[in-house]
Amino acid sequence: MTTAPSTSTDEAPQQTAAPPKSRTWAPLRPLVLRLHFYAGLLVAPFLLVAATTGFLYAGSFQAEKIVYADERTVPEVGDTKLPISEQVAAAREAHPQGTLSAVRPSPADDATTRVLLSGVPGVDEDHTLAVFVDPYTGKVRGALEQYGSTGALPLRTWIDEFHRDLHLGDPGRLYSELAASWLWVIAAGGLVLWFSRRRALRKVRGTSGRRRTLGLHGTIGVWAAIGFFFLSATGLTWSTYAGANIDELRTSLGQSTPSASASVGGDHGDHGAAAGTGGSGEHGVGLDKVLAAARAEGVGDPVEIVPPADASSAYVVKQVQRSWPEKQDSVAIDPATGEVTDVLRFADYPLLAKLTRWGIDLHTGILFGLVNQIALMLLALSLIVLIVLGYRMWWHRGRGSAFGRPIPRGGWAQVPPQILVPLMAVVAVIGYFVPLLGIPLAAFIVVDVILGEIAHRRGRRSDGNGGVAADGAAAT
Repeated sequence: MTTAPSTSTDEAPQQTAAPPKSRTWAPLRPLVLRLHFYAGLLVAPFLLVAATTGFLYAGSFQAEKIVYADERTVPEVGDTKLPISEQVAAAREAHPQGTLSAVRPSPADDATTRVLLSGVPGVDEDHTLAVFVDPYTGKVRGALEQYGSTGALPLRTWIDEFHRDLHLGDPGRLYSELAASWLWVIAAGGLVLWFSRRRALRKVRGTSGRRRTLGLHGTIGVWAAIGFFFLSATGLTWSTYAGANIDELRTSLGQSTPSASASVGGDHGDHGAAAGTGGSGEHGVGLDKVLAAARAEGVGDPVEIVPPADASSAYVVKQVQRSWPEKQDSVAIDPATGEVTDVLRFADYPLLAKLTRWGIDLHTGILFGLVNQIALMLLALSLIVLIVLGYRMWWHRGRGSAFGRPIPRGGWAQVPPQILVPLMAVVAVIGYFVPLLGIPLAAFIVVDVILGEIAHRRGRRSDGNGGVAADGAAAT
C-alpha cells in the first residue's frame, strides 16, 4: 500500500480514520495526496510571490489616493466648472508634445480632470501622460504616467507590473500564469484530502508538532478555498496562453466583449479643419457638444472621451466606473453633426462578457472598493500562511535524516481503469486549454516514471532474491 507511508508518521490509526464508504475513494487518495504534495512543494514559490505582490497591489489603491492627492483633487471646490475644451487647451499649453488620446472630465466636485496624451517623449509607449487640470480654474496641478483602463498611476502601475510579470515583460508573465494554473488544483486537492480525513483531523486538536500544523493548514485552506478558485479562474482570463484560449472560446460562442462602433458614414474629410487651437485635438462640433450629446443619452460620470482616430471615425464617450454598480455604457458621436451614431449598454453585453468584466474587477479589488481590497489582502495573507505551514510540515515529515521525505510513488497504479481512463481524458482536455498546467504536469509524470524505473532497477540489483522488488514495483 502507498497510503500508509504518506501519512502514517502522524495520522494514526489510519485504518480506523478512513470513512467506511471509501471503496471508490480509497485508490484515489494516494494519487491526490502525491499530486497535492508535489504541486504544493514545487509551485509554492511562485504562489508565494503572487500572493505577496497581490497583497501589495490590493493596498495600492488607498496608497495611491494619499501619494497623489495633490494631482487627483482640487484645493478648493468652485461654483462652476470650465468647459472641457478650455481644460484641454490648458493642459496642451503646459504639455504641447504628444497626441490627445482621451479626456476624463472631473467625475466629482473635488476631483481634477485628466487629459491623456500619447506619444509623449520619455513616456512608455504602453502608457499615457495624464495631465491633471483644476476644472474650476484651468490650472494644471501636475502630470503623471498612467497605465490601463483603471487609471493606474506610477505607484500602482509599478506594483501591478511586479505582480503580473516581475518587471520582466512577456517572459515574466509565465510565472503568474503558472501560479494561477496550479492554484485551483492545489486547493481542490487540499479540499478532497481534508474532507476525507476530517474525522481524524478532529482528533489532532490540542496536539502539537506536525499534527497540529496539519490541522491548522487544513482549516485555513478550507475557509479560503473558494477564494483561491476564484483568483485562479479570473487570473487565467487575461493570462498569455490560457487567456488566449478563453478569448477564442468566448468568441466562438458569441460571448466576446462588444464595443461601440466608431465608424461614421459620409464624407467628413474636413474634421481636421475644425480642430481647436493649441493642439486641443477637437474635431468637428468639439468636445463640449460631444459630451453634452453623451449626457443626453444617459452616459453619466465618470466618463472618458476618445477623439476620432481618423477622418472616418466618430468620438466615443464611454463610462469608466468599474466599481459597483458598474457604469460601462458607451456611445459613438459623429464629429460633423454631433449626432449619436451608436449606443452600447452594459446591460446588453453577452453573459460571459459580463461575468468576465465582473470577475476581473473583483480580482483587482475594484468592484466593491475598500471592502474588496481588504478581502483580497486577507486572502493573500491566508495563502502565504498556508505555504509557510506546508513547508513546515514537509520539514517535520523527514523525521531526522530523511529530510522532506516525499509521498511514495505508485498511487496511480491502484486506481481502477474505469476511473483512471476518464480521469486522464479530463486532465488532458484541461491541460490543453491551460498549457502551464498541462505541460508541467506531463513533465512531472515523465520524470517521476523515469525515477521510479531507476529506483526499481537499483532495488533489483541490491537484492538478488527480490526482497526490495516490492518497493520498486510501488515506485513505478
